[in-house]
Amino acid sequence: MPGRLPSGRRTDYNTVDFDALSSDGLFLLHGDTGASKSTLFAAICFALYGLPPHERNMRLRSDHAPANLLTEVTLEVTLAGKRLQIRRIPAQKRPHLRNSAELVDQKAETYLHQWVLDEHGHGQWEGIIKSHKEAGEEIKSLLRLTRQQFCQVVLLPQNEFTKFLRADASERRILLGTLFGTRRFGLIEEFLATCKTLTAKTRDEARADVLRLAERIQQAAGDDLEPAQDAPRADDPATLTAPARAWASALHRQALTLQDAATTATETAEQQLAQARIAEQAVRDLHRLQQTHRTTANDLSLLHEQTAHHDRLADRRERAVKAQQLQSVLETAHTADLKHTRALDDDSRARALLLPEHASLDAAALTHAAQQLHADTGAVQALLPDEATLQRHTAELAALDRERQQLTETLTDAQERLNTLPQRRAALAARLEDARSAQETSRELTPTLNLVEKQLEAARRRDALDQQISAARKVLSQAEKDFEQAAKTYIDIRRRRTDGIVAELAGRLVDGEDCPVCGSPTHPAPATAQPGQPTAADEQAAEAAHTRAQQSENKAKQTLAHLTEQAATARGEAGGDTPLADLTAHRTTLEQHLADALSQASDAGPASEQLALLEKEQAETEHTRNTATARLGAADATYDSLHTQREELTHRLATALTQHAGRLEAAAACAATVTATAASRHSAAALAEQAAHAAGFTSPAEASAARLPDDELTAIESQITHWREQCLVLTARLAEPELQAAIDQPPADLEHAVTELNTATATHSRTAALATQAADRTTALATLTAQLDTHIQRLEPLEDTYRTVDHLHGLISGGSPSNQLRMQLESYVLAARLEDVVDAANTRLSRMSHHRFTLVHSDDRAARGAKSGLDLKVLDAWSGHKRHTDTLSGGESFYVSLALALGLADIVTAEAGGQALDTLFIDEGFGTLDEDTLHQVLDVLDSLRAHDRTVGLISHVPELRRRITQRLHISKNIDSSTLTHLTDAAE
Repeated sequence: MPGRLPSGRRTDYNTVDFDALSSDGLFLLHGDTGASKSTLFAAICFALYGLPPHERNMRLRSDHAPANLLTEVTLEVTLAGKRLQIRRIPAQKRPHLRNSAELVDQKAETYLHQWVLDEHGHGQWEGIIKSHKEAGEEIKSLLRLTRQQFCQVVLLPQNEFTKFLRADASERRILLGTLFGTRRFGLIEEFLATCKTLTAKTRDEARADVLRLAERIQQAAGDDLEPAQDAPRADDPATLTAPARAWASALHRQALTLQDAATTATETAEQQLAQARIAEQAVRDLHRLQQTHRTTANDLSLLHEQTAHHDRLADRRERAVKAQQLQSVLETAHTADLKHTRALDDDSRARALLLPEHASLDAAALTHAAQQLHADTGAVQALLPDEATLQRHTAELAALDRERQQLTETLTDAQERLNTLPQRRAALAARLEDARSAQETSRELTPTLNLVEKQLEAARRRDALDQQISAARKVLSQAEKDFEQAAKTYIDIRRRRTDGIVAELAGRLVDGEDCPVCGSPTHPAPATAQPGQPTAADEQAAEAAHTRAQQSENKAKQTLAHLTEQAATARGEAGGDTPLADLTAHRTTLEQHLADALSQASDAGPASEQLALLEKEQAETEHTRNTATARLGAADATYDSLHTQREELTHRLATALTQHAGRLEAAAACAATVTATAASRHSAAALAEQAAHAAGFTSPAEASAARLPDDELTAIESQITHWREQCLVLTARLAEPELQAAIDQPPADLEHAVTELNTATATHSRTAALATQAADRTTALATLTAQLDTHIQRLEPLEDTYRTVDHLHGLISGGSPSNQLRMQLESYVLAARLEDVVDAANTRLSRMSHHRFTLVHSDDRAARGAKSGLDLKVLDAWSGHKRHTDTLSGGESFYVSLALALGLADIVTAEAGGQALDTLFIDEGFGTLDEDTLHQVLDVLDSLRAHDRTVGLISHVPELRRRITQRLHISKNIDSSTLTHLTDAAE
């Protein structure tokens, strides 16, 4: 089983050929303390399982290994007839492929190859698996051992296999359970415990359901039901099954009895309610008829009080009808009067237009005056003042026309200026906004520029510190080299002096006396002094140099750390690793932007002033425009008025003579019309007076006043007719026999009848509600009782199941009184395995102990009720008594434990499926044996070769080096360990 071990040397990996080393069936691994002898076992276990043999955090990589050399292990092994090559690389740090100064994570890797033969019989390695999980499963399936089992039966680590001998029953149970795979029996116990828990939980839930239903039944039953049995109780589970069922049935029966009584009471109340309703309806009908008679009589009395009013309406209607018959005569008189009135008005208006001397003339005189006017020149003289007025109006119109033209020009100029103002205002507003934006920009740029200034200063410090750090790193590198060299020198001098001390101690050894170091009375190879042996002064000087180098290194580290911290601070203040030139250019750019912003911001004042002047100019221009508009409007109005007056005067002057003559003629015609209409009015008035007297009116005016509009006359007629009809209807209503019979009876007491009905209704409602409640309660109790019965049917088998599971769990877990040994099932199975292990161990222990000791398995009950079954004791043939294992001496414990471990290995191997494990490793413990016992133990181990088993030992005992020819020696130095395969026994 050759393999490679991790090493700190760069040259190559260490290789161990187990086929050659185990050729004699027994080989020895020895060397100095701390030379990494156990690393060989760790490498084998790590190759097989990907983990070291111990649970502790074992380091797999040497601190002395070069950074560019990966730690790995390759194991070639034959398992179940398959030749495998297992290569594992643990997780570690390695240099970056492109930057060797940077370390990156190397992930764990696993490679599994198998040696296969082709059709020509040539063999080669063929990769089959690269996955950690798949490789582990494949190896475990071939070995049929877990890592713990492998370490117990193949790798017997230092001081580990004695733990089984001294372990208590619980610890021994855990170990044996892991080795023999009896976990399934523990799983049975856990399964039963889980079943017990789940069954108890389900049972408790069923109990809770029964209790909840019992509470609901109690609530539904109320306080007026008294069951024959007590209600179920949570503290007495026996009441939750059959007693609960009987209790619920009793409540249901009582509820049925009360429901029948409530139903009978409801039927009686319903009959009484029907009678009360009939009586109330009869009283209500009598009350209605009596109330109707009183209302009708009262209404008829009110109608009789309106008789005088309706008589007056009838008289008014009759006079209106007579007046309507005189309508044509009265209208003729009225028309003649209107014509005469209009003729008088026309005559007055015509005379008002005449000259004063013509206003009082009659018709004939007015006609004559009109005929004479055309020849009268005096009328022309009367119109001369109008001519002067016309000339004045013409001059004023010319002046107004000039003023209007000037105002129009002023208004046009003002409007043009106002039209340009928005564009000028927008330009000034844009200038002002730009200036204000520049002010804001300058305020933002100022702190940025200050920050860049600070970054620039920090960058200067950063670059200077980086140069100092480079120099400090060189100083630290040299200090580390000096410290490493001083450490090597110091360790070498100390080791050489230690070796010299050993030589000094060896010089004081006496044959036959115990060695003060190892206690052995034999001294086969005492150390001898070497030439050039270092003195104490040399060691002290080397130690002082080592201390000074360490102080120099620490000082260099502190200096570097301080500079690094300062550089980090400066780098942070500088905003990172931005070059100094870039920061300088950035500052220059910011300064230029700030200057531009300040220059543009200075335009804010002038722009504001010009904008204010523009607003003032706009106000003045608008005032000028408004004033000119108002004056122009007034001038236009005056111009239009004067123009109209001038046109009228011109027309008057042109038509004055003709118009005055026409007026005289019109006045003459109006005077003639007045005379004619006066005669017609007198004739029509006389005829109307005569007709009015004949109709019974004193005058035509009275007849006209008596007339009514058609709609009003119709309304009066309708009102009179309606009143008469109402009187007839009410009189007939009072004469009805039904009302006469009702009024003859005593007054109806409706309030008493309603009270009786309300009482009967309330009684019926109350009894009906009680009946409904009783029915609902009976229904609810029936439903809840059925549900309770269902839950009780579910609870009863759960109670039986829990009792069964609890009994089985108590038997298997050892807690039941029926289990007299108080032994768990897994312990019982392991006890049988332990008996087999003890039998196998005793075959070797008898020889190792010169037939003195025999291992004894005991399944007696432990003290204070503790569980038992896995106790071990040692029968001492010299005393005939059984001894506890912790009373054995160190050497006795070693070979008893070794015999037990060998027996355990045999039984575990058989339990693993009969897979042959032909190699066994035992780590230390032989130094505790005396010479005879050592020979007996070696004889037993040597006998294993007869069964084709190879045994590898790790020990410092010189006797083993003399007896075992195949040896693997491991020597150590400051930075590495070396392996040497020796084939001769030591002298």
